[in-house]
Amino acid sequence: MAATAELKGTPAAGSAPGRYYRRFALVDRVMHAVLMLTFVGCALTGVPLIFSDEKWAAALVRLLGGFEAAGLIHRVCAALMILVFASHVIRVLLRAVAGGSLLAVLWGPDSMVPQWKDAQDLWGHLKWFVGRGPRPQFDRWTYWEKFDYWAVFWGMAIIGGSGLLLWFPLFFANFVPGWVFNLATLVHGEEALLAVGFIFTIHFFNGHLRPEKFPMDLVIFTGRIPEHEMKEERPVEYARLAAAGRLVAQEDTPPAESGKLFGRWVGGTALTLGVVTIVLIIYSLF
Repeated sequence: MAATAELKGTPAAGSAPGRYYRRFALVDRVMHAVLMLTFVGCALTGVPLIFSDEKWAAALVRLLGGFEAAGLIHRVCAALMILVFASHVIRVLLRAVAGGSLLAVLWGPDSMVPQWKDAQDLWGHLKWFVGRGPRPQFDRWTYWEKFDYWAVFWGMAIIGGSGLLLWFPLFFANFVPGWVFNLATLVHGEEALLAVGFIFTIHFFNGHLRPEKFPMDLVIFTGRIPEHEMKEERPVEYARLAAAGRLVAQEDTPPAESGKLFGRWVGGTALTLGVVTIVLIIYSLF
């Protein structure tokens, strides 16, 4: 931590303005983009069913081409989402095999598995919020990013599993009793509403709407993080890479303006649709 403290707020050796480091590979950015778009598609076609007695729900369904078209969009988006999820799991397993150890995937600073430091960071963050301690020094992944990550696994198991039951009832009726489909209908709608509420509020705030990122963090679209941001937001990772001599390997070219423009348009559209959806849900509830 001493090395971290020395790095924070001071120029690194050989530091140059405009230097960027690679944070996300192209495949990660593409998979996130597909996951983002398919989630928004599922939300826009699924939420109107939950609030079917509202005028805005009927208008939205008509805008999408009717219930039959909305259902088709919902299933296509769901299928793509499952494909992306399965591809990610396979990539993680292959990385474990290539590395010769599952432990490297399940533990360490590059792992998405929650660790003791995440609990310490959470507690330290809560104290920092009320002025009772310094801001935690984060590594490659923060505790809220790991929470978001595992929320997808939970959602795919609960929402995806119940959705497949409802999508292929004749097939699954050979294996489960009828009451399971009633339960699946309830679980699918309630958990989906919970996921929509979380993603379009907490995730959007952490990723884009908090003051230091507003109006949008483009790193998930460009894959690159400026050096000053990395030193400020993830000083433990910066210090670790610098000590290991790995910073040069992570250095990348600045993102192209076309890439940033793409991120603003795609991310901004998803952000706008998400916020509008949340407003409509709150309006319907109250």
